[in-house]
Amino acid sequence: MINSNLLAVMKKYVLLWCLFLSSTALFAQELKKDSISKKVLIENKDSDNPGILSGSDSSKKNKSKFIPIPKKAAIFAALFPAGGQIYNRDYWKVPLVLAALAGGTWTAIYWRIRYQDFLTGYRSFYNLSDTDDPNYGNLKDGLNADSQLPVFYRGGILNGERNEARLYNINQVQKVKNDYRRYFETSVVVTAAIYVLAIIEANVAAHLKTFDISDDISFRIEPKMSQPLIKQPVPGIRLVFSFR
Repeated sequence: MINSNLLAVMKKYVLLWCLFLSSTALFAQELKKDSISKKVLIENKDSDNPGILSGSDSSKKNKSKFIPIPKKAAIFAALFPAGGQIYNRDYWKVPLVLAALAGGTWTAIYWRIRYQDFLTGYRSFYNLSDTDDPNYGNLKDGLNADSQLPVFYRGGILNGERNEARLYNINQVQKVKNDYRRYFETSVVVTAAIYVLAIIEANVAAHLKTFDISDDISFRIEPKMSQPLIKQPVPGIRLVFSFR
């Protein structure tokens, strides 16, 4: 009798448990449908509202993002000064590149003009007026290594007039002339190096713009079975970072 009563009670509780599980499943299904309908409704509202980007609008925005081509950036930089920086839309770099190139060009022109002034003064010591003269290419009559002649040079900065003069002997003029030529050649090399660096910078900057440097970093914790120098595996957890 006791066994039959216990069996009846167990059947009653099993029936109640089955009813509870079925009602829970139905409630979860209804809740899932309701959440899906709300999500669809929100997406439709977002698509109707011009102030909020829908999924398709955001994808279009990402597709329309400017991504420079490194080869094109290098070509534009080589064709004209700061062309690569303009192509990369790094407009703040344009005045820096132009100022560096302008400074190098101005310095090269300055030393070139000074060199030409002292080259003219150096030639004034020699007989270069008549190629038929047997003394052509030698020092002029009455001049020697210690003789001094006035060398005219530009007193101001590229003022276009050689209105100042100093007395130099031929050795002094030759030394100053060679120094100015070396300064001119160095300025040309530095200016060319600046131009090449501008091309390289445009190419590298275009490469860097293709990298994703956003703050979207995914983080999750998941179980992991490890076996560090022991026979049996040991359960544990690990932290996983996903960088886009």
